Amino acid sequence: MSTTNEERYLKLNVAIEGLIDRWYAWPHLVSPATAAMNIKDRHLKIMESYIKNPKIHAAAVKDPKMLGGPFIDYNGGRVEEIKELYDTTLASRKDVLEFREAIIELTDMLKKEAKGYSLDALYEKVPEILRGFVELYYDLNNNPNFRFFEALLYKSKYYEESSQSISLQLVEADDSRSFVLSTPRLNDENLIHLDVPFKSNLIDELFKMKRIPSDYNKIKNTLGILSEQEGLFDSFFTNQAPAEYEKYANKGVRTRYFGHACVLVETDEISILIDPVISYDGYETDVKRYTINDLPEKIDYVLITHNHQDHILLETLLQLRHSIKNIIIPSSGKGNLQDPNLRLMFKNIGFQNVIELDDMESIEMDKCTITGLPFLGEHSDIDIRTKLCYHVKLHNDFKVLFVADSCNIEPKIYERIHNIVGDVDILFLGMECDGAPLSWLYGPLLSEKLERDKDFSRRLAGCNFDQGISLVDIFNPKNVFVYAMGLEPWLQFISSIKYTDESRPIVESNKLVNECIKRGIDAERLFGEKTIEY
Repeated sequence: MSTTNEERYLKLNVAIEGLIDRWYAWPHLVSPATAAMNIKDRHLKIMESYIKNPKIHAAAVKDPKMLGGPFIDYNGGRVEEIKELYDTTLASRKDVLEFREAIIELTDMLKKEAKGYSLDALYEKVPEILRGFVELYYDLNNNPNFRFFEALLYKSKYYEESSQSISLQLVEADDSRSFVLSTPRLNDENLIHLDVPFKSNLIDELFKMKRIPSDYNKIKNTLGILSEQEGLFDSFFTNQAPAEYEKYANKGVRTRYFGHACVLVETDEISILIDPVISYDGYETDVKRYTINDLPEKIDYVLITHNHQDHILLETLLQLRHSIKNIIIPSSGKGNLQDPNLRLMFKNIGFQNVIELDDMESIEMDKCTITGLPFLGEHSDIDIRTKLCYHVKLHNDFKVLFVADSCNIEPKIYERIHNIVGDVDILFLGMECDGAPLSWLYGPLLSEKLERDKDFSRRLAGCNFDQGISLVDIFNPKNVFVYAMGLEPWLQFISSIKYTDESRPIVESNKLVNECIKRGIDAERLFGEKTIEY
């Protein structure tokens, strides 16, 4: 395809970071209630610590054992800018911070006053700013709690689109970005920051240009690029067309591994992308990988397994939004603080055709059936329902099971599932069996700090060898692929993982792969890229 002088392509290594209050956006920062908790008990705490002791942070980020910790990665510098962001957050998010305090107040009130009697009289004691947003209830063990009417929160002042923005940059190395949960994104000469909300179709128009050339001056003016930004913005574009995607046209099934838990399943009639996390093209690297250019122009179904930041990567999803026909998500617990509604989040940031699926519920098409299966564990024993494994049945009865990070702590459940769905041809499973403690991800949501030994016993862990081989025994796959390990170097900024040969997930996954091979089962721990046609 030729271009005019004004028609240009967006380079394949241009990245978008969705930001909220200048922090890398993930689902718990979009949903209003969880955002309030994280702003107060993650962002402000980290910034306050950095302002007081920047040298401690500078030393910590250089220690591989401290990767993923609450340490800002600016080498002890830019303290005044962090202080300015801290002060700005306090001022601009005053309502949200008051909302957080009201949540703690309501939790304390219920502990003190809800003793098994009717809760009717307690509605008058609900903090005023929560009135009309919550329902009080007991569970069947007479423990008091409350649930949000989350749809109302999205219509209130506590969902602030004005806090959303994007930054654009060229990715020129795999490990060039700081860990997303601990380092805010300050101004930088190599990035362009724009006050664009996530739902804006300007994002779609820009990222369509990775495949279809468009008027450079038009997109520059529409985005409001300043004169001093024009040189950098110009470097994001090229006149060179990308290689054309070769549509899968055979009569079988093709699977392509893109890294972490991202797999593309294709037939000549349908494309299914699981947990999109896509790397970038256009720079030197030692690890081969597929990129956006290796995806079909239209993706029929995106499947989301669970609500963790390495499985719902808004950076990838915002780039692909214009290509996604349908997005399938696990249904949620409807209003509990720890389990925000994904459908509401996706709808409010501009995604269409968002389909919720429950356990053992299917979407049936002419030559494909997608079934949601129970996902166990990996959420620190918290009551979180927004998680699914997926069973994909294609033509000729070809079956693929995506277990993701589900931890097979109760094999009887999967035995019952096998009685319904039968054997599978391919099993994909994650084996990050150490996992971070509960507080690493969910700490800001807790009303009281958990004792350290309890915290460290409740981990975000997937299958170990025994749990993984049990899945093999149950589903009798012909192929077993271990994935979702966070090994790829381009994932460090979201996973903070660096393994050695002695790391438990490596040892356990090696055992699984070797045991499968002994049994005559094709098995591999995936890394980088992989294509198999069946």
